[in-house]
Amino acid sequence: MEMKKTDVIIIGAGAAGLMCAIEAAKRQRKVIVIEHANKPGKKILMSGGGRCNFTNYLINSDNYISHNPHFCKSALSRYTQWDFIDLVKRHHIPFHEKTLGQLFCDNKSMDILAMLLSECKQAGVDIHLDTEVLRVKKHVDHGFILETSAQDFSCNSLVIATGGLSIPTMGASPFGYRIAEQFGIKVWPTRAGLVALTLHPEDKEKFSVLSGISVASVVSNDQISFRENILFTHRGISGPAILQISSYWHPGEEITINLLPEIDLFDFLVGMQHEQPQKHLKNMLAELLPKRVVDVFLDPEIADRKLASISHREFTLVAAQFNSWKLRPNGTEGYRTAEVTLGGVDCDAISSRTMEAKSIRGLYFIGEVLDVTGWLGGYNFQWAWSSGWAAGQVV
Repeated sequence: MEMKKTDVIIIGAGAAGLMCAIEAAKRQRKVIVIEHANKPGKKILMSGGGRCNFTNYLINSDNYISHNPHFCKSALSRYTQWDFIDLVKRHHIPFHEKTLGQLFCDNKSMDILAMLLSECKQAGVDIHLDTEVLRVKKHVDHGFILETSAQDFSCNSLVIATGGLSIPTMGASPFGYRIAEQFGIKVWPTRAGLVALTLHPEDKEKFSVLSGISVASVVSNDQISFRENILFTHRGISGPAILQISSYWHPGEEITINLLPEIDLFDFLVGMQHEQPQKHLKNMLAELLPKRVVDVFLDPEIADRKLASISHREFTLVAAQFNSWKLRPNGTEGYRTAEVTLGGVDCDAISSRTMEAKSIRGLYFIGEVLDVTGWLGGYNFQWAWSSGWAAGQVV
């Protein structure tokens, strides 16, 4: 079969790849998207519990983790959340703000994917599914040659939009990192981000009875704190606040969880001791937290005592249990359930304006394959849209 020539090849039909394809094709570039899965946009479809948390009102470069914290600023400032919201509105997709600026589809994630595929079709993008890229070679003069499971292709511009390692069942692979390394581009070590934390056996046994209980909390480490729900699970702890802190947590480190962020528990108990001295401590706490949580955290020797019989020193210990629970996680659930991959292609090797590799003309990296990781809440999708858009202006 003869080689198929085109202007631009994008490897990966996810959020960043489709966005880049749309923008490049709108510039009359001939664009082919190659995807090894049998459908485009699989992660888009499963995101946000099937409702796609497609961006956030509060996008800021501070919401991203990278060895080069300034890198994401250029793309995010040139294609903003408002630009993507305008696109969503033009396609009459109903959406709502859930919490903390997070925007979700009213209906299904398919609305966002259908919008992107409609834009691709209108712009003349050619999408090849079920096609595996076997080899990438730099052409002697210019451009690239790709050997695939279907046929060979050549192009002037090659865009790597293959994502990270999170959720391997969705087809995640290290392909993008291998291409970077093939061309001498540094790749930072990767690890799972936005992921549930597991517990040591003794903690797991102690807290597993709380599985399914959610508590509004503030979760902190030395770097940062997040105020959202935590969720006790059979294996450990999850929920939005835990997923957020996981991206800043390293093995062996301790985290602090305030299970009563609205209340200084010591002051509250001292006040209640005057107002309701005959009330039992566990009954008082059960008005503030789920009873099962109180039963697990509260020392049984003090639980049934009346407030009047408890010293201020003992109140201090009780308050510490709930206002600053110290926990040393055992690890994370890993890439199996992680929403993102931390680390990746070194941003110092890439132009922040065009997403082109500084040392290899015509080679571009966009989206999650780069060492840019957003918070939970639509930030990673916005990075996909912005970086895809930036590359789409120049490829």
